[in-house]
Amino acid sequence: MRRYGKHTDEDDVRVRPNRKGTRPRTNIRPKHEEASEGLVLTVDRGRITCLIEDRTVTAMKARELGRKGVVVGDRVMVVGDLSGAKDTLARIVRVQPRTSVLRRTADDDDPYERVVVANADQLAIVTALADPEPRPRLIDRCLVAAYDAGLEPLLVLTKSDLAPPDTLLESYGALGVPYVVTNRDELADGTAADRVRERLADRITAFVGHSGVGKTTLVNALVPERKRATGHVNAVTGRGRHTTTSALALPLPDDAGWVIDTPGVRSFGLHHIDPSRVIHAFPDLEPGTADCPRACSHDEPDCALDRWVAEGHADPARLYSLRRLLATRERREGD
Repeated sequence: MRRYGKHTDEDDVRVRPNRKGTRPRTNIRPKHEEASEGLVLTVDRGRITCLIEDRTVTAMKARELGRKGVVVGDRVMVVGDLSGAKDTLARIVRVQPRTSVLRRTADDDDPYERVVVANADQLAIVTALADPEPRPRLIDRCLVAAYDAGLEPLLVLTKSDLAPPDTLLESYGALGVPYVVTNRDELADGTAADRVRERLADRITAFVGHSGVGKTTLVNALVPERKRATGHVNAVTGRGRHTTTSALALPLPDDAGWVIDTPGVRSFGLHHIDPSRVIHAFPDLEPGTADCPRACSHDEPDCALDRWVAEGHADPARLYSLRRLLATRERREGD
C-alpha cells in the first residue's frame, strides 16, 4: 500500500526525530587557540586543580582526551571558566609534551604502570634511619626508577637523632648520590628545612618514601603555610599509616622551586623498566658494555664490564652498585 501519492515533496515525508540531536558527526576537533596554560597541582576523583597565572582553577578532562591521563606536574591547556570562583568548572583540552615521567607498578609482576608525577627534575628519596627501620631495597628501586626517568636522585635521611647515618651512606657512596641528613631538633628550629631547600632551588622535586619516615613533616617545614596531615608509626608492625592520599604540588617560598608530596608507598614495582636502560646512569661503565654479549644482563661470567673494571677504567665499587641495582628487579623490597 502506497503511503504517499505520485507527486510527493519533502513536506509530505515524515521524519522521525533523532534522539541524539540533529548535529552531524565530524572528526574535526576545535583547536582551542584561546586556551590558557596551567600546571596540575593535584588530582582528586576526576577533579583536577590547576594553577593558571596566580589563581587555582578546578577542571575536568575534556572528552576528546579519551583515556589519556592527567597527573600532577602536567602542563595542560585549559578552556572555559578560568575565574577560579567557587562552583565553577573548566575543561582540560590538551596535555603538553612531558619532559620526564616517573612511573611505578604495584609489583614486579604487575604490567599496569602508574604514573607518579610528570615533568619533575629531581627525586627526593626520603627514608628514616630508625622508627621505622630503613629499607635499602626500596631505596635501590627508587634509584632505578629515577635513573630510568632521567631524574636526579637525592637521599634525604631523617631521624638521625635515633640512629647514625654512616652505614647507610657508605653503601651508596660509590653512586655519588647527594644527600641531606636531618633530625628532630633541626626540623623544629628550621635548619633542616633550610639545608634541604638549598638542594631544591629552581627545581621540581618529587618526594617519595614509605609511610612514617617523616616525608610530609619535612614538606610542611619546607612550605609552612600549607600544612598537610601527618601520621605515626605503629609500634607493633613498625610501619607508618598512610595520611597523604593524593599527590600535591606546592611552591617553595619566594618561587624558589616546587615540591610534590606523594602518598607513602609500601612497594615500588619495576615491571615497566628495561634493565638495559639503567646502565645509562653509569657513564663511567657504559663504554665497557660495547664488548658485552648480546642481551647481556651485566651480571654473568662473560660480561665485559669485569675486564673494563680490571683495566682500571672504573671503580669496582661502581660495578657492584650497578649490579645491586639491577638485581632489585629480581627480588622484593623487603628481602
